[in-house]
Amino acid sequence: MAKLIDITGKALSGEWGSDDETGSGIPVLRTTNFTNEGVVNYENVVTRTITKTGIDEKYLRPGDIILEKSGGSDKQPVGRVIYYDGPEKTYLFNNFTGLLRVKDVNRWWPRYVFYSLYANYRKGGTREYENKTTGLHNLKTDAYVSGYEVTDATYDQQKLICERLDNLTGIIRLRKQQLTALDDLIKARFVEMFGDTILNPFGWEKDLLGIVCDVRDGTHDSPQYHETGFPLVTSKNVTGGKIDLTDCSLISEEDFKKINERSKVNIGDIIMPMIGTVGKPVIVDIEPDFAIKNVALIIFRPESKVLNKYIHALLQSDYFDDAVLSKVRGGTQKFISLGDIRNLEILVPPMEKQKRFGDFVLQIDKTKSVIQKALDEAQVLFDSLMQQYFG
Repeated sequence: MAKLIDITGKALSGEWGSDDETGSGIPVLRTTNFTNEGVVNYENVVTRTITKTGIDEKYLRPGDIILEKSGGSDKQPVGRVIYYDGPEKTYLFNNFTGLLRVKDVNRWWPRYVFYSLYANYRKGGTREYENKTTGLHNLKTDAYVSGYEVTDATYDQQKLICERLDNLTGIIRLRKQQLTALDDLIKARFVEMFGDTILNPFGWEKDLLGIVCDVRDGTHDSPQYHETGFPLVTSKNVTGGKIDLTDCSLISEEDFKKINERSKVNIGDIIMPMIGTVGKPVIVDIEPDFAIKNVALIIFRPESKVLNKYIHALLQSDYFDDAVLSKVRGGTQKFISLGDIRNLEILVPPMEKQKRFGDFVLQIDKTKSVIQKALDEAQVLFDSLMQQYFG
């Protein structure tokens, strides 16, 4: 094992300066430009007027590793890292981040050092270096850099390891892009078939979502949790277009039955977060042996004038964003009301047209399923290699 501080030295501190709205200042990367995948998101990069002199060494260079020093939370540890592979002499990094720069690139491959830090972050290895103040989790940067050790490997081994991980990273990124493109295709088809849902060019009937569907929400109570029992799905468990039961709190059978007397979920229903990350509807396609809390439940009856795939697409459209999500309330904890969802005025197209759209979505979903399987396999292999190389 080798000390990180011996490989990189102490982390350089970032720059502050004042915002420059003309765009003529120096571009500065912030923690908002970090992704959890360790790459830079160049959207919404601010420019700042920097008056300090001697900042040449703080301009980012390819191979630099930027370290998040502030902004973590109880759910997400501070200490994310990104690998910079952009142009030289262009970007600075701000004072909520630190910069690690490998001193001897003929001994340590920078990408290898990054993957080591990335692996450590993903398994929560920065928690012990957190300093919790003012509601934020800050990283004790000097202690972390001084205390962290990188697994030793020959230079050729480092490059080979990075080549393998980079290949898998590329595959994972491609698969995610393919899934996004297919989602965009569904949205485009929706607009093509149903037109502008505000202007209603086809003159279709309009009605409230709460009239054409049974719209309700989960329990408002806070049942006692147990080590065994039935999952209680909340907003945090409806993510990435699916229902994730792996981190659900468990409730008793008595509470499960009590909640389901009011809000029983069935396959084909739609559930949608109402608190936190609001929106993001999901069609239930797994056996619903769970109860719900803080999510909207949209139930479809045989006599319903709308189909779930049509409503699902509508709830992901710009129209829903403008009509409902624009009314999101709350400060740090965002929420939408059940009334806003029930009172959403929607078009009710001919059933035959909705069925044709549903058939189209079904074919796209089959393709997405194949791609998702390939993505999951690549992710499992990536995680396995990270464990093998970095423990």
